[in-house]
Amino acid sequence: MKKITHAVIPVAGFGTRMLPLSKAVPKELLPLGNRPAIHYVVEEAIAAGIKHIVLVGHAQKSAIENYFDINAELDNQLRHKGKDELADSLNWLPDDVTVAMIRQGKALGLGHAVLAARPIIGEHDFAVLLPDVVLDPFTGDMAADNLAFMIDAFAEDNHSQILVDNVADEDVHKYGIAKLHEAFSEESREDGEADSNASFKVAGFVEKPDLANAPSKLAVVGRYVFSNHIFDYLANTKASVGGEIQLTDAIDALISEYGVNVTTMRGDSYDAGDMRSYMQAFIYFAQQQLAADE
Repeated sequence: MKKITHAVIPVAGFGTRMLPLSKAVPKELLPLGNRPAIHYVVEEAIAAGIKHIVLVGHAQKSAIENYFDINAELDNQLRHKGKDELADSLNWLPDDVTVAMIRQGKALGLGHAVLAARPIIGEHDFAVLLPDVVLDPFTGDMAADNLAFMIDAFAEDNHSQILVDNVADEDVHKYGIAKLHEAFSEESREDGEADSNASFKVAGFVEKPDLANAPSKLAVVGRYVFSNHIFDYLANTKASVGGEIQLTDAIDALISEYGVNVTTMRGDSYDAGDMRSYMQAFIYFAQQQLAADE
């Protein structure tokens, strides 16, 4: 089976929900414990087998690209002072992993950001990781769960995969919600905390419905594995809500022609792009790291 080794991480947004923190520092570089949020997202991708990462960015967010580059002057200074271990910890990317950045150019939505990566991704199938969503790295196994599971599932049947999780009634209106086929009952699929990932076909998605009209309570989490065909649909998708090219419109077209699966999430996730959730995540990550150092 040919496994996916390419991933796209859109990082062009200004992070207005995180102001004033994100006024001068990209939201993706805000810390969760002792590392920037995007560090965990890239670690997750690498653990799942990704070798080529494309950051879709903006002219004012070059600091993100710098984070993954080697600062030769700093490296030399640390080693000159005998701090080799610290220097090594800063250059943590494996030798066989590349991180490149391409600019989105215009703020035309998530679908446009994914399409902007096409010149680098080429004809490869690929994953998409939204950096606002950070999966708990302290529980479970990043080499087997969630994104890694989705990549394996795609290799088996070539169906694009979208990660979903069961959300509370009062949060349904905040997310894209999966519409299931009748063969999959909510009783058998929406049972709270899942002990393992499960992948099954989805009929479509409804964007931010009210609870009364929601087809389920399975919300899109921010991890996708796509067939390269998604690029063709994105290229032909017209701008809609807010003048943006919506990724969900291209996904609907992909469902109708090739079929798409959802994968139920294992473990917890944190919205690092929302101030309240970010602060809760920071406390949790810091507590885990302080406990590990004791």
